[in-house]
Amino acid sequence: MNRSAILSDDLDRNLTREEALALVGCDLTSLLCAATRRRDAAHGSIVSYSRKVFIPLTKLCRDVCHYCTFAQAPRKGERAYLSLDEVLAIAQAGHAARCKEALFTLGDQPELRYRTAADELARLGHRTTLSYLAEAARAVHEQTGLFAHLNPGHLTPSDVAALRVVSLSQGLMLESASERLCERGGPHHGSPDKHPQARLASIRAAGEQRVPFTSGILIGIGETREERIDSLLALRALNDAYGHIQEIIIQNFRPKAATRMAHWPAPSLEDHLWTIAIARLLFAPSMNIQAPPNLNPDALPRLIDAGINDWGGVSPVTPDHVNPEAPWPHLPALERATNAAGKQLVERLAIYPAFARRADTWVDPALRTSLLRRIDADGWPRTDEWSPGTRASPPARAARSARAAIAGEVPAILARARGGNTLEEADIVRLFRCRGGEFAAVCAAADELRQATNGDVVSYVVTRNINYTNICYFKCGFCAFSKGKVSETLRGRPYDFSLGEIERRVREAWARGATEVCMQGGIHPSYTGAKYLDICRAVKSAAPAIHIHAFSPLEVHQGAATLGVPVEDFLRSLQATGLGTLPGTAAEILDDEVRAVLCPDKIRTSQWLEVMRQAHRSGLRSTATIMFGHVDRYEHWARHLLRIRQLQEETGGFTEFVPLPFVHMEAPIYLKGRSRRGPTFREAVLMHAIARLALHPLITNVQTSWVKMGREGVQTCLRSGANDLGGTLMDETITRSAGASHGQEMTPVEMERIIRSLGRVPRQRDTLYRAVPQERYRASFGAVPGSGRLAVAADY
Repeated sequence: MNRSAILSDDLDRNLTREEALALVGCDLTSLLCAATRRRDAAHGSIVSYSRKVFIPLTKLCRDVCHYCTFAQAPRKGERAYLSLDEVLAIAQAGHAARCKEALFTLGDQPELRYRTAADELARLGHRTTLSYLAEAARAVHEQTGLFAHLNPGHLTPSDVAALRVVSLSQGLMLESASERLCERGGPHHGSPDKHPQARLASIRAAGEQRVPFTSGILIGIGETREERIDSLLALRALNDAYGHIQEIIIQNFRPKAATRMAHWPAPSLEDHLWTIAIARLLFAPSMNIQAPPNLNPDALPRLIDAGINDWGGVSPVTPDHVNPEAPWPHLPALERATNAAGKQLVERLAIYPAFARRADTWVDPALRTSLLRRIDADGWPRTDEWSPGTRASPPARAARSARAAIAGEVPAILARARGGNTLEEADIVRLFRCRGGEFAAVCAAADELRQATNGDVVSYVVTRNINYTNICYFKCGFCAFSKGKVSETLRGRPYDFSLGEIERRVREAWARGATEVCMQGGIHPSYTGAKYLDICRAVKSAAPAIHIHAFSPLEVHQGAATLGVPVEDFLRSLQATGLGTLPGTAAEILDDEVRAVLCPDKIRTSQWLEVMRQAHRSGLRSTATIMFGHVDRYEHWARHLLRIRQLQEETGGFTEFVPLPFVHMEAPIYLKGRSRRGPTFREAVLMHAIARLALHPLITNVQTSWVKMGREGVQTCLRSGANDLGGTLMDETITRSAGASHGQEMTPVEMERIIRSLGRVPRQRDTLYRAVPQERYRASFGAVPGSGRLAVAADY
């Protein structure tokens, strides 16, 4: 078989056994290049690691592997197991060091060999080591928040099921599928739990129970390269059947003093690199391939060159108890080595992102809420306390990332966006995955487009939000504003404004310099389309010159339905009574997979788009929004942006795009444990930047919400493609009801102070982005903030 042909192939498929065997003695350079290409196609620039604490629950083991120093026989005066207090002390030290994983390692079923272990377990209230392990893992999570990854040895199906409830993931190294190594004189002789069939049965049980699983091989203990290939293929077969193996570890043997293999030679670096590369080519590109960094500390960039994309667990607190002679690298050193190989180091959890994104399948309900509250939309851990609407400062690193030269597919995607081309869904998803230098490059490209399109002008509008009722018969999971019956809610009293109250608020808004009133409300069960027409008439009677920006597509759809008329006819009636533009709310995420969870009784994606299509055809312009960071993923964000772009290409009716990060604190879906806590700061900034790129040149205005992002946040967004600061609001309640703490009004003085602090030019605009008359501008600066009797408002 031609080796060059194998390695020059596009490798969009996994190697066969015959092809892998043909590469046993191949040129290492060509092999590594092929592995690197395959790794980069799936993992891009990221090399991950888990920040962990190592908890050796017991070092007793019934096996006698000839290379192991972890396992020990009982010692007089020493306990067989860590006490629960000792376990928690280690975990608390890990929590203090910002670890997120508690790695439990222990010997295999010591109670079956040592009476000492069985007696101590009985005193602890347990019959088996695995039962005590479950108690310890549960206590660690409940008291420290660390997620357990368990390496307990041989497992039966019932063992796996019992431990799934308390652990995000489990692991068992296959080490080798070669039964020859279990024969007399072999490294696994006398170790029943190291028999390949027993270990493969345990890994199969994990697949049947849908447990994210870690496995791998140990090289250099006497196996041949052909046996390594067969071991990897045995793991591949199990993963093909169940899809549960989240990483493959290629661990190199290191001889240890006081073992039978103390003088056995360690495998060469080249042998290690060859095995990593073969593993990369045998498994699908998405597989995570790991090599422990402490076992080859002087060759970290070369391990990356061989095709790894993960360093495994690295502890800033505890040693590697399995390899105590090999200290963990300090994380700054690991980051420098990773960067030297052209990659960026990113922290992960004990469960990999692809599994975290499908938590309903792979995570036990007992841990699912805890996981959701710790991850971003792509399944990576949140590493700071910022959430939309909170007073927490944005992470400095994300807010001030320096632009750097980048490689890979991102520059080409940015070039297509700058050229005004429609991006593919996969392109947009890739941009949302950008971090570090790539993040900075995306933000810079968006800001360059902003500069070319809008210059240095940053606009804002003086508006008053009037939410005429908070009574709503819909049950949107994200909404903390709407109220049902008083007996059914503890979040405040229902209200329904009279037309006289609406008129009073409009007159007050006009007196304070507003050019617009933004009006939306709950879908009151007694409202018909006639009510919306009456509201428009009331506004125009109070201030004939004010612009009415009102009624989401949901309200328009509901109003038309209650009157029994087509949407286009109802829109014409609204226009005739003074409606000027529509807010693009009720969009949330324009993907029915998300809407089925987030707002199942609301209008569907196609209905929202059709209302907007009819509005634009009627001459009504509108905003477009996205409310993101709850139960959605990057794919959904990409589809939303593309659907907005497609409609804009058809109608040209959108005036601006408004990212609205989900504010979680009082949202029902969050309080029920079914959503994340909003986007991360990186994600929120990227939404503004990527919207600028993905919608160019069709939508020229990108707005940033000070209520959601805070003052520091909007400054970052204005440097990342946004050109509009939204509305002064006067009264803000929808976001405040959800728990935001950024205030109910931002005055024109404050707006312009923020804009000038960036070296930009402020411009007060009207709803359609025209300059406002000087009379309105002067009136807005002479107004007294917060003069409304009842602050009830909405973002738009």
